[in-house]
Amino acid sequence: MTDALHIDVPHTDGTLAVIALSGEFDITTAPAVRTRALELITNGHPHLVADLASVTFCDSSGLGALVGIWRCAKDADGSLTLAAIPGRLSRLLSITGMDTFLPTFPSADAALAARQSNRTTA
Repeated sequence: MTDALHIDVPHTDGTLAVIALSGEFDITTAPAVRTRALELITNGHPHLVADLASVTFCDSSGLGALVGIWRCAKDADGSLTLAAIPGRLSRLLSITGMDTFLPTFPSADAALAARQSNRTTA
């Protein structure tokens, strides 16, 4: 039995938004995640924090969606930050080298604090 993916946006503040995923992030669900993230970017939130704490599975399609979201955010002068990455996804990011492009934090709160601090010093 698979865990249906849920996409929530528990926080928006100016140009920053948190997109929280729970369930399986795979070939079936990756397009919905990408679409929702691109909506946030288009609606004035180019700095995204992806809270992955409740992701139970992520395959290469999920990774591809994160790369696509990162590129779109970058094109909009924004960023993608990952929070609470599950172990297997962390390994996948490391193997592909994406961990060098995507900043990570142990929690969404830590990522938000870092982004907000960066905004005030930039």
